[in-house]
Amino acid sequence: MSLLHSTAAQLTPLASEGGSGPSPYLTGGGALLALLLLLWITTRFNRDR
Repeated sequence: MSLLHSTAAQLTPLASEGGSGPSPYLTGGGALLALLLLLWITTRFNRDR
């Protein structure tokens, strides 16, 4: 349990730093685009007619 606590204590300052990493909007938009692409591919291969 102390290992988990020490790991969390080391990661907390990293999470609070601003300006690092990609924009949340860019990440969410990319995830949405990937899911829509997978949905489109699934519907193309799932035709029963």
